[in-house]
Amino acid sequence: MSETRSKARPRRRRTTLAASVPLALTAAGVLAYGNAPGVSAAPAAAAAPAWAAEVADGFASVNALGQNGTYGGRDGQTVTVRTLADLEKYATATEPYVIVVAAAITMNPVGKEIKVASDKTIVGQGTSGHIVGGGFFLGQGVHNVIIRNLTIRDSYQGVWNDKDHDFDGIQMDGAHHVWIDHNDFRRMADGLIDSRKDTTYVTVSWNKLSDNNKTFGIGWTENVTASLTIHHNWFRDTEQRNPSTDNVAQAHLYNNYLEDVSGTSINSSYGNYSRGSTKMVLENSYFQGMKNPVQKDSTASIVQRGNVFSGTSGRNESGGTAFDPKSYYSYTLDNAADVPALLRSGTGPRSSLGVTDTVSTKAATTLTVAKDGSGQYTTVQQAVDAVPSGNGSRVVIAVKPGTYRETVKVPSNKPHVTIQGTGASRKDTVITYDNAAGTPKPGGGTYGTSGSATVAVEADDFQARNLTINNDFDEARNQSLSGHQAVALRTAADKVFLDGVIVNGDQDTLLLDTASKDRLGRVFVTNSYVTGNVDFIFGRATAVIDRSVITLKKRWDGSSAGYVTAPSTAAGRKGILINRSTVNGDVSAGTFYLGRPWHAGGDASLDPQTTVRESTLSAAVKSAPWTDMGGFSWRDDRFAEYKNTGPGSGSASGDRPHLTDAQAADQEVGDWLGDWTPTAG
Repeated sequence: MSETRSKARPRRRRTTLAASVPLALTAAGVLAYGNAPGVSAAPAAAAAPAWAAEVADGFASVNALGQNGTYGGRDGQTVTVRTLADLEKYATATEPYVIVVAAAITMNPVGKEIKVASDKTIVGQGTSGHIVGGGFFLGQGVHNVIIRNLTIRDSYQGVWNDKDHDFDGIQMDGAHHVWIDHNDFRRMADGLIDSRKDTTYVTVSWNKLSDNNKTFGIGWTENVTASLTIHHNWFRDTEQRNPSTDNVAQAHLYNNYLEDVSGTSINSSYGNYSRGSTKMVLENSYFQGMKNPVQKDSTASIVQRGNVFSGTSGRNESGGTAFDPKSYYSYTLDNAADVPALLRSGTGPRSSLGVTDTVSTKAATTLTVAKDGSGQYTTVQQAVDAVPSGNGSRVVIAVKPGTYRETVKVPSNKPHVTIQGTGASRKDTVITYDNAAGTPKPGGGTYGTSGSATVAVEADDFQARNLTINNDFDEARNQSLSGHQAVALRTAADKVFLDGVIVNGDQDTLLLDTASKDRLGRVFVTNSYVTGNVDFIFGRATAVIDRSVITLKKRWDGSSAGYVTAPSTAAGRKGILINRSTVNGDVSAGTFYLGRPWHAGGDASLDPQTTVRESTLSAAVKSAPWTDMGGFSWRDDRFAEYKNTGPGSGSASGDRPHLTDAQAADQEVGDWLGDWTPTAG
């Protein structure tokens, strides 16, 4: 897709989740180059998936009170639920269950808290599991419970300091051995999490807690017996109880990120608070803009080590003696300076947790590719050619490390194909070529933009992971050539899942298309890098770029100028969503637009859309981040931001539309993907 189209256009309007790093490799500037709601007739039962065997870390892993660690319902049946009735049926049962929440379930009445029984795992299916308007209650003696990968939200009743509605996300009164992990909590009438009445042996990890007043309270007891681990959680725009920790015998807080975002209506009262007789160890956390970031009562203790304070004010206290967490369990600290980027990308629900494959359960076929002849094939295209037409089950093309200079096409009659690099790093396996739109074809003519792709995917349910797809067309050496668009990867299919890849080019790097204008084409990109300079994420697909790094590059002549997205979305469809990612690069400040509307072929019926939300924008992004294209005004289409941060972010204005909270609730990843949950295969 060219910066200077000539076509006329009329004007119109690090390991597993159980460990101390996220499931996927982290993004947002520190990414390492390494490894719709519905009603079901009956809940589906299945064998327990691998993630159901994962166990807690921290104090939830300690053997005590007759419970050996926290493993939830792994010994029971796995059921998938989509209704409140089914969720409550299995959550309250006496038998162990792994309960997969595969829809947005609204509590009725509002504020309802399901009384969870012991030996349960409740987990969201990918990012589609939402609990709306209520939550969960764990009563006295309830134990061995895991709550993971859910979005728990919106019991807020319109009163900020609400004294009348005790509508929590998770409330625990006298429970033990509980693991709360990789959830997104927001906008509740009372606490996002309340750990009360001697609840103990609890680990709270990799959660995002945001947009709330009384966020995470611990205590409501005169006893000093509880033990809790709170690590790798992102507290964003939360006023108080971040957490407030009252009469806790061992409170171990590490690698948390407390952020008071400037310019919003929510202002922090305090951060980590050690109250009563609490003994707290606080390590390698990052406090940004917080008022009273660390405070303690005169009777409490706080031992601080390695924390970072940026733009904070007020009380920052320590003193007394505490305990040695390593005498209870092992753990690894991340550098405090890395915590903001680590947690922006790593907290909250993960797309690859709590999922089941939708294609045949037949074991995947693996075809191996190696340049040195040690595999079944020496080129990737040879392996693709060997996939049978109309295959009904997964075929994994395992590509050994090396640079494969070839073009690859996966035709539409070969679905369920995965191309996966087998090296330790996504840089080890590279598929590259240098065709451009103006490159002459053998036999006459030129390739055109879509034909220039190094890898072209036309088959549904395609996946790529742990590799680099590159177009290394050299613009500087080909100035005489007409047509410098050079696509690295083109997709024209539905249910395309790109996980842990690098897609590298200059102009028109990543073409996310559909098989035809009237066909749906969904693409989910996560834990990845996309690099380029002009319209380098473009097309008419319904596409999500999630928890990834979008790297801006200078032009062939060393200048800085460009456009990140150029959607050509059909009316009534979702376009491009950039979610919880980072936009950066070694380019000049104020030189890149976030996007412009591409009305392909001058098609006035199109309604291009780009939404950039909860992402970090470098100073390279222009203060007016959208611009017109080819006679079409961006103002007539759908371009917006929501709660972005970084030097390239900015306040809402006529030149910079922001979504309201209500609008943003309808522009989340699940709204883009609909009934599809991307599943590793």
